Amino acid sequence: MVKRDLIGAHYGLRDWLSQRVTAIVMALYTLLFVVVVTNMPQFDYAHWKALWTAPLMRYATFLFMACLALHAWVGVRNIFMDYIKPVGLRLVLHAMVILALMVYAAWAIQILWGA
Repeated sequence: MVKRDLIGAHYGLRDWLSQRVTAIVMALYTLLFVVVVTNMPQFDYAHWKALWTAPLMRYATFLFMACLALHAWVGVRNIFMDYIKPVGLRLVLHAMVILALMVYAAWAIQILWGA
């Protein structure tokens, strides 16, 4: 019988692909944002506020934030799996990162759709 040692990240293609896809989405959003901001007639409060009332910018920004959270989670999780050997400490760190990412996502929603 072969004993598998479950130390290290080893999530394979799924994580590699999610890192690449989220990076591409974030890069495309960055390009979109730069184009939109450089094409604003004036860079003042009224135009800036109008930019964020457009549903396209709100949803695109939330997609960016969701991709950022997933990208960060995969990277941090793999680092913890590779370098944090005590399982209890790793579990606590995973929980802290998950909680922080959920708070950041809620905060992004509040900023984008709040008053």
